[in-house]
Amino acid sequence: MIPLAEMADHVLRTADARAKTALSRDYAAQWQAARDTGAKPEIGRANPPDAPARPAEPALLDPRDVPRRKPGSPQGRIAILHAVAHIELNAVDLHWDLIARFSDTPFPIGFFDDWVRAADEESKHFNLIADCLEAMSSHYGALPAHAGMWRAAEDTAEDLMGRLAVVPMVLEARGLDVTPGMIRIFEKARKSDPAAAQAVAAMEVIYAEEVHHVAYGSKWFHFLCGRHDLDPKEAFHTLVQRYFHGPLKPPFNEEKRAEAGLPPDFYWPLADGKSA
Repeated sequence: MIPLAEMADHVLRTADARAKTALSRDYAAQWQAARDTGAKPEIGRANPPDAPARPAEPALLDPRDVPRRKPGSPQGRIAILHAVAHIELNAVDLHWDLIARFSDTPFPIGFFDDWVRAADEESKHFNLIADCLEAMSSHYGALPAHAGMWRAAEDTAEDLMGRLAVVPMVLEARGLDVTPGMIRIFEKARKSDPAAAQAVAAMEVIYAEEVHHVAYGSKWFHFLCGRHDLDPKEAFHTLVQRYFHGPLKPPFNEEKRAEAGLPPDFYWPLADGKSA
């Protein structure tokens, strides 16, 4: 088995979305099989690319230029699923990049267990949503997508605590806020759209498992705060204001955020332009 950081680098350099997620799941299975024997596989070192390899499609546009469609229409539901698929594919790369880019930071083996599992789940999520798109006679790449998804990784390429604060604790936490509304859109379409039930099932899986990823971010952020004798709330506010562009947007899913280890005094002071 090759070192984990090399596995991460290989995933990042794979362009085709289905091939990327297949490789991601294969490497995660290898890691887990080794860990199940009680082994501590080699982490190794990597020199990951500044940006992951991407398929030729979708076209990546400035967020302001991505067309908006009415969510109640079949085209609108396809657009929602396409956006989710794009988010999930970026999440695959974000988690493997975290492993590759910060593999030289000393951590308990559980840190790598968590992020391998997260990358594996994000790969599963992408495939679930890509399958939904194909059931609706579309596919990932059929529509333009948000070009700014990798910005958080670029901004925090040399700041592990910043990465944990912005990616799992802000961006993925946002998924906990908005996914229930997306599920309701597809539940309403069940009678008229046979593929809607498949989408509901896929998003319910995503909703349940994304809580883990936010929780991993919170756990290891607090771990590093303890190591460096920092107040976690103050550190979080400072890093989000440094690396996240704009205020956090309510409404917040306070129940799921609390389940993931994010109390309200972490995020409410950053909402609507308020300062910490």
